[in-house]
Amino acid sequence: MQSKNKDVRSKTADVNTDAIIVAYGSNLPAPFPSEHLSASQAFATVVKALRDRGLFVTNISRLWRSRAWPDPNDPPYVNAVIAVETDMQLVELMKSLHETEREAGRIRDGRANAPRVLDLDLIAYGRQVMDGGDGILLPHPRAAERAFVMGPICDILPQWLHPVLNETAENLYKKCVVGTDAYPLKDA
Repeated sequence: MQSKNKDVRSKTADVNTDAIIVAYGSNLPAPFPSEHLSASQAFATVVKALRDRGLFVTNISRLWRSRAWPDPNDPPYVNAVIAVETDMQLVELMKSLHETEREAGRIRDGRANAPRVLDLDLIAYGRQVMDGGDGILLPHPRAAERAFVMGPICDILPQWLHPVLNETAENLYKKCVVGTDAYPLKDA
C-alpha cells in the first residue's frame, strides 16, 4: 500500500489503468448517523466508513444526480466514484463494501435496481477481468453504458482504460445509453 503522504496528482498515470474504482449510489435517506443529512454529508460519511475499513482514498469525483433507472418514478439518485488503494484481496474488498452497505441500512431483498440507501459497486480492480467466479464480475458489466458511472469517472480519471473494451472513460461517457440525464451537482 502506498504512503498516505504521496500527492494524488502524481499518481494519475498509474491510476488510469490500475485503479480500483468504487461507485457510490443512493436514492433513499440513510439511517446513519442521521436521516437528515444532505447528499454531500451522506457521501462524506460513506467515504469515512471506507477509510475506517482500511481503504486509502486517492480521488473522489463530484456528486452527480440522475433520474432513477429503470423506473424514473423512483426517487432520483445521487452518484459518485471513489478511486482507492488497498491491500485487501478482491473477495475481502467486496465483503467490506457489502458490510458498509449493511451498516448504512441497505437490505438486499433480491429486487434488481430497487431504491436503496446505499449501493457500492466495484467497477474495476485494476486490470482484473472476472467472469462471475466468487459471484464477482469485473469490470462491472454495465458500467460502460451508464452516464451516472462514467461521468463521475471522467471527473477524476478521464483517461482510465476499461480493462475489456480498451476505451477511455471519456470515450465511453460519450457513448452512454443509460442515465444520460446525469449531471454534476454544483452545491456538493
